Amino acid sequence: MAAEPTSTKPIILAAGGTGGHFFPAEALARELLARGRAVTLVTDKRGHAFGDSLPEVPVHRIRCAAPGGGLVAKIGAAWQMGLGLLSANALMRHLEPAAVVGFGGYPSVPTVYAAAQNRVPVLIHEQNAVLGRANRMLIAAARRLAVAFPEITMIKDDHRAKIVRTGNPVRPAVAAKRSADYAAPAGDGPIRILVMGGSQGARVFSEVIPEALGRLPEAVRSRIHLAQQCRPEDLEAARARYQGMGLGGLELESFFRDVPERLAACHLAITRAGASTIAELTCIGRPALLVPYPHAMDDHQTANAKQLASAGAAWLMPQTEFTADALAAKLGELLGSPDELARAASAAHGWGMADAASRLADAVLAMIDERNGANGNHANAKEAAE
Repeated sequence: MAAEPTSTKPIILAAGGTGGHFFPAEALARELLARGRAVTLVTDKRGHAFGDSLPEVPVHRIRCAAPGGGLVAKIGAAWQMGLGLLSANALMRHLEPAAVVGFGGYPSVPTVYAAAQNRVPVLIHEQNAVLGRANRMLIAAARRLAVAFPEITMIKDDHRAKIVRTGNPVRPAVAAKRSADYAAPAGDGPIRILVMGGSQGARVFSEVIPEALGRLPEAVRSRIHLAQQCRPEDLEAARARYQGMGLGGLELESFFRDVPERLAACHLAITRAGASTIAELTCIGRPALLVPYPHAMDDHQTANAKQLASAGAAWLMPQTEFTADALAAKLGELLGSPDELARAASAAHGWGMADAASRLADAVLAMIDERNGANGNHANAKEAAE
């Protein structure tokens, strides 16, 4: 009796509605589909389909809620999780998946738990340097933990054997810029600085960066071409701060639709330190001054930034130290040292993993093969005994 084939069974991707979880899930879906594997997405009410580019991926929505707030909120969250677990169990019986891949966040919890209850192999993916709270709940049920960072905290020692470093998949448009060479600013030529503060921009950037640039010598300011993402409500105030500063170029927008092109063209980025931002910076290989969002869960952005800074690929500036004087001093140092910028760009490029989606798919399929091999050996042993 041979092991039951799973190549025709779907692989379930469990991801929440936030971009940090959805981007890597979509990238893995593309890779698995290209390899001829069926894929199904399970998400919550905030989640959406992978878009027009992947219309063949079915979407199932189940209930979930993050535990938090007062007693009533906690009871409500537990009730929602319970309903989600019932739905996920029914889904496991209906789809009989070959594997489940969880991308963190509480929307993945019911699906991963249901997979474990139904003896479906589970891989969870952690995008940050700190194992997220949902993934801490799920790690015992997982056979593999795919990670983006070389060092992971908040994980028990007896679970470290499950770790495989795959990187954090990026969008195809970002991966396409992997081969774009970095040319440090030279002579009296332009200095291109890109400022991004998350999906809605960061108010502190709109307040501090203009003041810092105003403290730089006029000869330096005239070379700076600044592209900055601002919160919509901060756009006009930021524009007023830059007025009359004599920059070589200025673009202020609430949202950039061409981030891969802008990253590839910039000499220095000033950004937060979220997982997707780190993955994109290092895939293309650009030096960055990282200002972690101070209220991120478990301060994971600081942990992300520290690892990149330790690799020589970025400079960490905590928000408490992100003042106009400190930033002006740091920019003066960096912009006056093109060789240092080039070294950081090279280190970032060496740290990045453009093939993260492929590595992640390899890890998922290896887990399935390992499980099938174990089942096949068990079946063969039983057959021989009979």
